[in-house]
Amino acid sequence: MIFINTYNAAPDYYLQSSAVDNLCEKFRFIRRFAIGKSLCGRKITALTIGNRKNPALYAAAFHGMEWLNTLFMLSFCEELALAYRNRSSADGVNVFTQLQKRGVTIIPCVNPDGVEIGLHGSESCPRYKKLIDSITSDTSSWQANARGVDLNHNFNAGWRELKKREMKSGITKPSATRYGGTRPFSEPETVALKNLCLKNRFSHVIAFHSQGREVYCTYGNTPERSVVLGETFAKLADYRVALPDKIAVGGGFKDWVIGYLRTPAITVETGLGKNPLPLGDYLPEYKRIRRALFKCLFV
Repeated sequence: MIFINTYNAAPDYYLQSSAVDNLCEKFRFIRRFAIGKSLCGRKITALTIGNRKNPALYAAAFHGMEWLNTLFMLSFCEELALAYRNRSSADGVNVFTQLQKRGVTIIPCVNPDGVEIGLHGSESCPRYKKLIDSITSDTSSWQANARGVDLNHNFNAGWRELKKREMKSGITKPSATRYGGTRPFSEPETVALKNLCLKNRFSHVIAFHSQGREVYCTYGNTPERSVVLGETFAKLADYRVALPDKIAVGGGFKDWVIGYLRTPAITVETGLGKNPLPLGDYLPEYKRIRRALFKCLFV
């Protein structure tokens, strides 16, 4: 292991911003940019290292209570940057040489409002406080964005069929989880991610969720490389390749990337237990998946 910046606090927007500032100050070659803003005006930050042509994309924290993945992405970015600067290897990967061929774009937090709600309650999103309070008094398990739309149900991939399954399950209005909105790409967060992918030809995409230590790699006419990518990650992390619950099929980022862009993509469900996973799981779970994070950049 090269280096891990050990975090001892949950990654709210302040900690995320401070961590990104520190990374960019320490490693001046990291390119930082905002792919867009959340409903409440928080920046959705992306970090790129290496060759900007045909990079891989790692994106995390689509769901508010899955904030542990943000720490994984920040730690991985730091380890990757250190190996790149030192021209050293990590888990047998010559990081500098490989990143000269194919870089990586990392989005530590796709849903900054949702993470704030999960960590600090409805007060963190004053404009939507009334709506959030009408949905729940306990926001610790909040998944959606600030207006109660589940971002991973809001992509245009089997969205109408997913909407029917939502309604059958009684999900018909803004909710803490699994409400896909009134139409695909109704939310600024999903539009920002869509536009990023349309402007960049990503080699492959990994979306990080939690929990279950599972990897989902199929949707519709699945590219063979998606299956290879999923099996590789699962083997290296001692996870298992699986199929998601029926209510979670379609509408997701991985599904849209495969179905619309025809780009290899997988979803990784990190950790094991009940969401939100505790902060104490951060370091042991990161150590479990770090080899897969490095290796899967170049599959």
